[in-house]
Amino acid sequence: MAVARSVALFAVAALFEIGGAWLVWQGAREHRGWIWIGAGVIALGVYGFVATLQPDGEFGRILAAYGGVFVAGSIAWGMVADGYRPDRWDVTGALICLAGMAVIMYAPRNH
Repeated sequence: MAVARSVALFAVAALFEIGGAWLVWQGAREHRGWIWIGAGVIALGVYGFVATLQPDGEFGRILAAYGGVFVAGSIAWGMVADGYRPDRWDVTGALICLAGMAVIMYAPRNH
């Protein structure tokens, strides 16, 4: 159950971080305005809080593992929000990142 909770928290964190960054991008680069930027900043703050809810208490481990989720999630977000079409190397790289995340977070440890 701890792994399922952790995976769910990573998904929620990705939603807020990637979504927040996308909102800031839209506000600044696509000239949608300060409301979009402000919403993005709030979402990025929520992401920071969600990361603290992970069952593992090691900050470095959580953020390193989240990097893999961020890579794969960013590609998925681009597909849904912007019509981005990843090539096989994008997909391969994202899968490698997710495998690395799984090793970092869920490998058996003797403590």
